[in-house]
Amino acid sequence: MDTQNRVGVVVVSAGRGSRMGTRESKQYLLLENKPIIMHTLEVFDRMPLVHEIVLVTGAEDVERCAGWIAHYGLRKVVNIVPGGKERQQSVYKGLLEISTEWVMVHDGVRPFIEPERIEACYQKALLAGAAVLAVPVKDTIKQVSGSGMIEATPDRRSLWAIHTPQAFRLSDLLKAHEQAEADGFAGTDDSMLVERMGIPVAVVEGSYTNIKITTPEDLEYAAFMLKRGEREG
Repeated sequence: MDTQNRVGVVVVSAGRGSRMGTRESKQYLLLENKPIIMHTLEVFDRMPLVHEIVLVTGAEDVERCAGWIAHYGLRKVVNIVPGGKERQQSVYKGLLEISTEWVMVHDGVRPFIEPERIEACYQKALLAGAAVLAVPVKDTIKQVSGSGMIEATPDRRSLWAIHTPQAFRLSDLLKAHEQAEADGFAGTDDSMLVERMGIPVAVVEGSYTNIKITTPEDLEYAAFMLKRGEREG
């Protein structure tokens, strides 16, 4: 496969997280006797589309992640870098290690991302310039005031919950991060940084199973999904 048709991936796994209620960081908790982050990395590592992976983690976790990567035989993780204080800084550090023209950014605690969704997101980015996975919001959403009163009910048909991966031209995303840093702007995802540069971002419908594991309930559901997948596989 031509290198122009391959993509680099930044997997962000530097957060500590408090909602899980455990001393161990959520991305290193075991899911069927394997750290969650390894499940995530394996999905990308197996894909011919993926040329290289950069893992961003806590400085104190670099060594053990390297050990796990060797143990599980992952071949495409070219670097493990310590992250920054915030997610935005961590992503930028990972981007600096990517050598491909296109890059995808993915949360380390989304281990159920499907290869076909990754491929679809990347292909849409090639056509549109940038793309993100998302799912339509199922519930009615209310805009609520600080005093707890409903102010508005947005049309649910226009609302999407944004997932990862998100795909961009590397040069665009680097520029967006550098402009955000210069402006003192903090976005909640990478798409937000690119949007403020005036670059259109396309939405690709993802899967509701692409959950972000952040609570004990999420971990229980993830274990159920993994067992179900093994039975069906």
